[in-house]
Amino acid sequence: MSGLDELLRDPRVFRPRRGGASLTPSQATGFAALDALLPGGGWPRGALVELLGDEQGIGELRLLLPALCECQRQGQWLLWVSPPYLPYAPALRAHGLAPHRCVITRPEGVEEQVWTLEQGLRSGACGAVLGWPRQLSGRHVRRLQLAAESTRSLAFLFRPGAMAIQRSPAALRLALSGQPEGLGVELIKSRGAAVGQRISLPL
Repeated sequence: MSGLDELLRDPRVFRPRRGGASLTPSQATGFAALDALLPGGGWPRGALVELLGDEQGIGELRLLLPALCECQRQGQWLLWVSPPYLPYAPALRAHGLAPHRCVITRPEGVEEQVWTLEQGLRSGACGAVLGWPRQLSGRHVRRLQLAAESTRSLAFLFRPGAMAIQRSPAALRLALSGQPEGLGVELIKSRGAAVGQRISLPL
């Protein structure tokens, strides 16, 4: 066996997959239809995900629950920054989340919110960071994308639907809408997938 063959057999050596598959580490969303839509087969780790929509309580948190539960099963913390409503502990337990492994903070001002999100991402202790920041500029989003790239955490930003027409450095952007049969999801930006695809998820 040649030295090259030995090197390629070493499990520590990265070998990209064929067929143009995404090289970004990902975590299954828990929804087969959504996994099939996303180029990495799940939520990208080490990348910023924007969830855009103007309605609340349409299933946007249920969309993340399987991934959040998996983070906690791996012993990781969840950081919630400026959620519009205080998460209800019994409801979290009913859906498989441990409230004592969730950190909820409400910093004042956009700079404090962005700083808190950055620190959560760079800490290495959070399996997922969720943020509902106000009035983000492109510079703020760029800072958060760079912070996400420095870790293997999941990073989610909930932003108004009007932001869909603006450019963003986020790696993945999904527009969410309430539908009678569940949650509507439209892919409006992704690395390695055709935009404009829509699916409906029964939640």
